[in-house]
Amino acid sequence: MLRIHFTDTDLARTRMAAAPDPLWEVAASLHRLQSSRGRWAYAGWYRMARQQTRENGLGRVLRSVLVPLYPRAAYFPDFLTPADAVGDVDAGLESILATPPRRILKEVTILDRTVGAPAWAGQLARLEARKEFVGMLRAYHDAVIAPYEEQAQARIEAERAARARGLLDGGVEGLLSGLGPMLRWRPPVLEVLYPRQVEDRDLYLNGRGLTLVPSYFNWGEPVAFADPEMPPVLWYSLLHEPSPPDAPHGVDAPEKSLITLLGRARAVALRAASTGATTGEIARAAGVSASSASRHATVLRDAGLITTVRNGPTVLHTLTPAGASLLRAVRPVE
Repeated sequence: MLRIHFTDTDLARTRMAAAPDPLWEVAASLHRLQSSRGRWAYAGWYRMARQQTRENGLGRVLRSVLVPLYPRAAYFPDFLTPADAVGDVDAGLESILATPPRRILKEVTILDRTVGAPAWAGQLARLEARKEFVGMLRAYHDAVIAPYEEQAQARIEAERAARARGLLDGGVEGLLSGLGPMLRWRPPVLEVLYPRQVEDRDLYLNGRGLTLVPSYFNWGEPVAFADPEMPPVLWYSLLHEPSPPDAPHGVDAPEKSLITLLGRARAVALRAASTGATTGEIARAAGVSASSASRHATVLRDAGLITTVRNGPTVLHTLTPAGASLLRAVRPVE
């Protein structure tokens, strides 16, 4: 178990990322390729990933470089997932290039001591070797992660909306109390379920606050940096639900009956509104233009299924009691 200790200052400085962390998603996706756990939740992505790695000639890179450096184990090097990479793959790759050689050698040594490091890993202390490695990461990201960026972004925005309601109802402690089954808030400590093979440890925030990063590809236990001196970041899994076999690819699909009743885009829009969504968020979730999303929202609003409130330059769509009843009749909302 990981115990994260908060002070009042830490509670004030706790925040949730607004976008996926692309280099963490690279790491988590590589773990998905190494395990059958949760395979049902990523079946479409898994097929796409195998096809893309084959078509882009990334098979050798995957087997010989990426999987050995990102083992699905108790440890892999912290420098591979920089703290400043949230929402910006370019910034993350630049951070890897700028990592001090001494730190790379230290973390490769820990990897070797923990689960075994590839013989060539120490060469990453050289800038030229890191440039070649970063090129491989870029190719893998573009082929395997980028096609799912909009889907991941839509899920994170829905998660942020749900956690925002906890924040409004109970402050930051209300937000922390609703993070899911693997995180338990026992003031002033957030208890994080860790793999059994990892020793219990304590992380004292000491006024630095905590950045919470929902992750699309992470499955199971949340993850924090191994080095307590690193900026405090906690990546945790978004919850996935089974989809019908004939569900549309690329969205968290509603049941076939709801799609038949409303049409696919409006069904997705109604689902998005269940946790609060802007017009832009509905557009990304449904894979339509902003103007089309606005029209779909208008139809749902005129039918009495959603309500719309203006918040500065944006509008927020949420369910009416009738809309919530309709979703409950199909399947309980997350």
